[in-house]
Amino acid sequence: MEMSAYSSIAVLSSCFVLLTLAWKLFNWIWLKPKKLEKLLKQQGFKGNPYRLLFGDLKDISNSAREARSKPLSLSDDIIPRIIPEFHKLVQKYGTKTYIWYGPEPAIFIQDPELLREAAQAITVFHKPDAGQFTRLLTPGLASYNGDKWAKHRKLINPVFNGEKLKTMLPAFQTSASEMMRKWEEIVLPKGSCELDIWPYLQRVTCDAISRTAFGSNYEEARKIFELQGEQLEHCVKAVWSMFIPGWRFLPTKRNRRMRQIEKEVDDSIRRIVNSRLKAMRAGESCDDDFLGRLLESNSQEIHKHGSKGVGMSTQEVVEECKLFYFAGQETTSVLLLWTMILLSRYQNWQKRAREEVLQLFGTNKPDYDGLNRLKVVTMILYEVLRLYPPLPVNSRRTAEEARLGNLSIPAGILILKHIALIHHDPELWGDDVKEFKPERFSDGVSNAAKGQAAFFPFGWGPRICTGQNFSMLEAKIVMVMILQRFSFEFSPSYSHAPYSLITLKPQHGAHLILQKL
Repeated sequence: MEMSAYSSIAVLSSCFVLLTLAWKLFNWIWLKPKKLEKLLKQQGFKGNPYRLLFGDLKDISNSAREARSKPLSLSDDIIPRIIPEFHKLVQKYGTKTYIWYGPEPAIFIQDPELLREAAQAITVFHKPDAGQFTRLLTPGLASYNGDKWAKHRKLINPVFNGEKLKTMLPAFQTSASEMMRKWEEIVLPKGSCELDIWPYLQRVTCDAISRTAFGSNYEEARKIFELQGEQLEHCVKAVWSMFIPGWRFLPTKRNRRMRQIEKEVDDSIRRIVNSRLKAMRAGESCDDDFLGRLLESNSQEIHKHGSKGVGMSTQEVVEECKLFYFAGQETTSVLLLWTMILLSRYQNWQKRAREEVLQLFGTNKPDYDGLNRLKVVTMILYEVLRLYPPLPVNSRRTAEEARLGNLSIPAGILILKHIALIHHDPELWGDDVKEFKPERFSDGVSNAAKGQAAFFPFGWGPRICTGQNFSMLEAKIVMVMILQRFSFEFSPSYSHAPYSLITLKPQHGAHLILQKL
């Protein structure tokens, strides 16, 4: 009898557990999505009806594949190619719409004033959980919220102040000079030459990051760069296959390789960090690069409060180095790339930029004060960032039920900020929004559009990118040194195919004809 009673209890317990799990699953894949769908419709949002489990994921994947199947003409709108499914939804439902990432809806917000309001309220509108794949590439400050974000931001801010940036100038000049030397070796025999500039721009920004981050040159840091590049490819492919539930947890060949890359990159950076810490303990000066300054800032904070809890752990330092290495290299390389593409198309602006450069610097290396006096080049870079924002889409998540303008947004909702759509909105920029017109920025960023918050290639508010001045300074130096030595135009083999792979890249490279001046 007792055994029979125990068996009955075990069976009942198992049934209860199974029913509980079944209810949670049913709630996750159906009840909760339908409830959120109803709430969003009550707020005036429109979108595709929720489809069980997958939502719009298959459509997103198919639209991206279709968009990348053929290049554009130079006059075509890039939006349908770089964010195709988002563009389709806006065309179908208007700007107040949503998209389904599986059973989770994400709403579009395109009103710059609402975005500025959300950017200021960082305790309510959080950076979303980066997820396994994104954390492999952009850990650290970019993925934190709350007190941890505040602590890291405080420690990293001093690394990028004006005086610190000024000391990075020689590293930028050295990296750019190396690329100029390689280009001259290729071009000089005939005076002109066709070249895919994209790999060179990736290398020059990688070299600059390597020098300014770790005091090493590109060759010494090449392994980290190559591994991060491979990791990016794996992450994007994995994201497109995520509509298969649980796939990322399986020990597939790709998943095993991604974990292996993560370990190799972490181990490489950790060796550099430990070596630098050892040197600091020995009394050596180590504050000439990003890592040294970060460790110094961290050490001062710990000493000030007398507790290691206020500073970063070694692993956190490693993660910040990974973020700086990846994000810094990616952002600047694509900015340089699209600047050269647009100046190849608009030769009058290339001529104006070169005239300004030669007037300020002649054939000498650019100095810090002169770079700050560049007006035409700065306007050009801003217009490139408007038309080809490095990060076309950004996001936030509500930590609690939130008010945004007259909207009441449920807790946990993902908010998509389509930077590319806002930068291409004729209501904000005028009917000539698709045209390359650097003169928009002749009176500064705040007067370029109808709304001050309509231009935010580096984000907005307290979470604005800490490295934006670093990226702009590097881009100016490289462009100045290119304009001093070369003119450039499209090659007949150039294929205009921008696509979003986290950042906005050229799918088929960038073949230009360089002419030595």
